Amino acid sequence: MTAITLDGVATATAIKSELRERIDVLRASGKLAGLGTLLVGDDPGSRSYVAGKHRDCAEVGIESVRVDLPGTASAADIRAAIADLNAAPEVTGYIVQLPLPAGIDENEMLELIDPDKDADGLHPTNLGRLVLGVEGELTSPLPCTPAGIVELLKRYDVPLAGKHVTVVGRGLTVGRPLGLLLTRKGVDATVTLTHSRTVDLAAEVRRADVVVAAVGVPHLVKPDWVKPGAAVLDVGVTRVGTTESGKAKLAGDIDPGVWDVAGHLSPNPGGVGPMTRALLVSNVVQAAERNARR
Repeated sequence: MTAITLDGVATATAIKSELRERIDVLRASGKLAGLGTLLVGDDPGSRSYVAGKHRDCAEVGIESVRVDLPGTASAADIRAAIADLNAAPEVTGYIVQLPLPAGIDENEMLELIDPDKDADGLHPTNLGRLVLGVEGELTSPLPCTPAGIVELLKRYDVPLAGKHVTVVGRGLTVGRPLGLLLTRKGVDATVTLTHSRTVDLAAEVRRADVVVAAVGVPHLVKPDWVKPGAAVLDVGVTRVGTTESGKAKLAGDIDPGVWDVAGHLSPNPGGVGPMTRALLVSNVVQAAERNARR
């Protein structure tokens, strides 16, 4: 058996096409959607990530505002930039790119973001709404990677109701909020959230109908850990060297042999990553739609 590819690139492209239609409706009513980014310092990875966000905006036809501060910026400088983005009417959602320079309290800065403009969906207020909103439609921003995972599974008709999902990794950006999304009424999965102290991780993975690996350990999940026919999503990324051309060589959390066991598998790259970016743009558009209804 060779797994069906959960193609995040093609699915993200379809989502962006749908977003363009919604943006046209907003524009026709005189409303605009806009993304803001706040980048502090010159980290190459962060610069590349932020640049990708602005390319996504151009692709779907929304404006974007980029605020770059030097690595020497003080906490007061960052607070002022966040206040400006909170007040900017042309920005309906924005991100503060992490990491921030040493000595800056990241949690303090993230809590200053207007929850309605939280494009990452990770503001404490929005995570709290996710905890409380176990049924009904959630109107607040959702964490992009977990929402992208659920959407990718949905679009490939991978059943979740009554199914057992094992999530490897309990991080804030994936594991913990993903469990909340999967157990909401209407999704109705049963979730096991594993971590570094889990006893017999292989057994927990082997029970699962759906496996999400998001821990950043290269090729951690082996073929004999996976139930035949299970859906497997590879989220973790680790740099394991460089190519002859000098580019970073990356590895996911899933052993390549899992392709011969799984029923569905998301590649890495090309699986969950593009979905994360598409769902961030979706959060920005949804914020503009909320504003238009007020």
